[in-house]
Amino acid sequence: MAQETTIFVTGGAGYIGSHTIKLLLRDGYEVVAYDNLTAGNREFVLTEEFVEGDIGDRERLLETFERYGPDAIMHFAAHCQVEESVNDPRKYYENNVTKGLALLDAAIDYGIEKFIFSSSAAVYG
Repeated sequence: MAQETTIFVTGGAGYIGSHTIKLLLRDGYEVVAYDNLTAGNREFVLTEEFVEGDIGDRERLLETFERYGPDAIMHFAAHCQVEESVNDPRKYYENNVTKGLALLDAAIDYGIEKFIFSSSAAVYG
């Protein structure tokens, strides 16, 4: 069991993020869910530590890191719908690349060295 290890989960109100949070809590981790709620649902978040925010909002990220002191990030806030990405590539570039880099930069500046990026929804039919 993890003792006083805090995991910061982006996309924590989404399907994969909320299920990951459930498992992390079961295994004894402290968990902070971070989501802008554009695709997620606040009711899915099982941790009391929830911050509504966008992964591109550097100030909000750094404030949240300072408040909770996460040891690692699990990033599930990327867009992953193939058809939509073809129809609106700019939306996907902005969120997945530009805002993803903002999240990475904030993590580096705060000193978070453990970062997991995952998205699996696009592999299912």
